[in-house]
Amino acid sequence: MKILRTPDSRFHDLVGYPFAPHYTNIRTEDGSELRIHHLDEGPMDGPLVLCLHGQPAWSYLYRKMIPKLTQAGLRVIAPDLPGYGKSDKPAAREDYSYESQVQWMGQWLEQNNLSDITLFGQDWGGLIGLRLVVHHDARFSRVVISNTGLPYNPDVAAEVIQEVEDFRANAPTPTLLSMQRALFNMAGSQATKFAYWQKFCWETERLPIGLIMSMSAERHSKLMRGLKFMLYAAGVSAPLPSAFAKAYEAPFPDPSYMMGPRAMPSHVPTLPTSASLEQQRQAWAFFERFRKPLLCAFTDDDPVTAGGAKPFLARVPGTRDLAHTTIRGGGHFVQEKAPDQLSAVIAGFVEST
Repeated sequence: MKILRTPDSRFHDLVGYPFAPHYTNIRTEDGSELRIHHLDEGPMDGPLVLCLHGQPAWSYLYRKMIPKLTQAGLRVIAPDLPGYGKSDKPAAREDYSYESQVQWMGQWLEQNNLSDITLFGQDWGGLIGLRLVVHHDARFSRVVISNTGLPYNPDVAAEVIQEVEDFRANAPTPTLLSMQRALFNMAGSQATKFAYWQKFCWETERLPIGLIMSMSAERHSKLMRGLKFMLYAAGVSAPLPSAFAKAYEAPFPDPSYMMGPRAMPSHVPTLPTSASLEQQRQAWAFFERFRKPLLCAFTDDDPVTAGGAKPFLARVPGTRDLAHTTIRGGGHFVQEKAPDQLSAVIAGFVEST
């Protein structure tokens, strides 16, 4: 396996990210050594919160929450998934899958011998984190999820499967603007809408990660937003980048480092043809018996995971009699847009359970 490592110089002087790095080496299926980075902040004897990021972010996503959580007496560990942040980056598309991420992060979890964990997972951090709970149940005490899911879709209609597969194979690559419009405005199944994001990520060699994160989480005037879209359409991959956008671009010196963010959306199991279908069925069977506390803290304006809390509230015994919350205006990356509120939810949940 060819593995890339982002130079440390790319991470110098990032705004609001003064944290010391920690590294763990694991082995991939072919015996290659893979280095995984994590942050470890707060009192070593404090209750442990494991914060898992999603795509295309990295542990920088938690920089605003870490001081809030540690001030509440919590120990916060925030790793970078392989392919992201300061962690090593396998270079080939076939290196990435849902199952490989679960296996890699499971090794990382065991090597660091973490226990009595409160999981917080958002986006892919929830998909992977929930599967870690399944495979390492004894290490986890409680779970908080936001804007994520445990996709299992065995009954998608044949015509939807055909529509999505035809789109993936034959449609032109979506533009950034058409992809965003599809996610926010297009009628139809979630699988059909999400296919725009999957196809955009995979077929865009120089994925505009800084721009995507900036458009999702920073405030812009209509004029500035339009100008950035216009410049990107004209071929500027990182138009008028803020310090925020540059920080999210830092892990990726050139497109060869971007295989993780490009490949992972295609592994979200939205269809019954997914390679992870059976593992997801088994995971849901586990959570239908799960009685440890599981709190939902979704936002009210995320187009990707709208309604995502409902299956957990209906099927997981551990959700009963808890003060689930809806965070208003938190967007998809709630860690950026509502860090104080989310931190308070997590700290209060740990204290009360």
